[in-house]
Amino acid sequence: MKRRTFIAGGLGALGLLAGGIFWAKGTLYRKAANSMRQLTGDLDAQFLRQVITTDSAHSRMLMWQAESPLVNPGIEYRIKGQEDARIVAAKQDFFTDDGVENNQYTAELTDLTADTEYEYRVAAEGAAGAWHSLHTAGEGDFQCLIFPDSQSSDYSDWEQLAQNAAQRNPQAAFFINMGDIVDNGEDHTQWQAWFHGVNGIIDRIPFVPLMGNHETYNLNWKVRLPEAYLKYFAVPDNGSANFGRYYYSYDYGDVHFIVLNSQWDETEEFKPGLRDEQVAWLRQDAAASRKKWKIVLVHKDVLQYRIHNRPERKEGISDVGEVFMPLFDELDIDLVFSAHLHTYRNRGHIQNFQRSAKGPLYILTGVAGNVRYPGLWIDHKLDEVVAPQPETDNYLTMDVKGDEITVRCFLPDGKEIDSAVVQKNH
Repeated sequence: MKRRTFIAGGLGALGLLAGGIFWAKGTLYRKAANSMRQLTGDLDAQFLRQVITTDSAHSRMLMWQAESPLVNPGIEYRIKGQEDARIVAAKQDFFTDDGVENNQYTAELTDLTADTEYEYRVAAEGAAGAWHSLHTAGEGDFQCLIFPDSQSSDYSDWEQLAQNAAQRNPQAAFFINMGDIVDNGEDHTQWQAWFHGVNGIIDRIPFVPLMGNHETYNLNWKVRLPEAYLKYFAVPDNGSANFGRYYYSYDYGDVHFIVLNSQWDETEEFKPGLRDEQVAWLRQDAAASRKKWKIVLVHKDVLQYRIHNRPERKEGISDVGEVFMPLFDELDIDLVFSAHLHTYRNRGHIQNFQRSAKGPLYILTGVAGNVRYPGLWIDHKLDEVVAPQPETDNYLTMDVKGDEITVRCFLPDGKEIDSAVVQKNH
């Protein structure tokens, strides 16, 4: 079923639940995206990006692509305002996907000082690019941006949402994308369009990616391993022999973030064991953290919704929720952010699968692209706040201040539609 028929027929949820949405090669969109070049304006540096590291106070991963292979590539960096600079050699990480050869480079800065303003630039034999800002994490308060699914048929809405959110929140320390970053994980032009949408953001603050089910689709909308996602984002190592870069954790300020992968149905045929491996890892990872707060990010939602005109689908807990919600209770997780359903819902605190004054705060983050499912879901008994209908794009901010975390949800024009506060009891 093709995308236009699919959306026009109002059957978006079936594709969401069962598979992909069609967007063929050779369309005007792909041809237009193929013309994108030199998005950063740097020395042959395309899609220049900061990627989150385990220790955000003292390290940063930098990645970029080049039109042609570079000679002696590296990153030159210095404390802002100082003359003395250091250079870290870049590593080649070339890969081919969607028939396109990507001359990709990575360089990790590992000797940074906490809560310090740096600047960096791409350098190569005899030339260098423009300087970009880089601020390391401190121990104090911070804000971050959270974007739900950005998958789109046309990434102009995504670009407008992301750019406006960043302009309204210039103090944001990093940004999160909750999975289904693109509509088709093999389509290189969609990745180009997504990167173009965050140009001027992703080069100055680190990016926290999640893998969604759409990252696992090939151009024929069959499931494959998420090759492009795994190559584009060198996220922190998780110690896994089979699932490196699939899930990870990192620290920022006094928060420990746990990024889970809900795509075991998609990967099981190729590499089994993702779910069970994460259960063991989650216990170990959460127990090892000494941070004040623990926050989980996961793409697929923990609740199951009824669907209009689908009486056989019952309200309840999803398979993701059945596996992980008891662990979230056990491990004293403070907040859980999810996505996938393209609707914003604040569920309040849930413990033992029931509404409670205790347990984590659960937020279903909404939609940041233009693939929407208006009037599809029937409200769940655990929903406390539902976004205005019919659903439109939204983004979230999260402010961490001492013993309090505040989450706010905004429409594209900046109108606040919800807020929630979590307090730490001593």
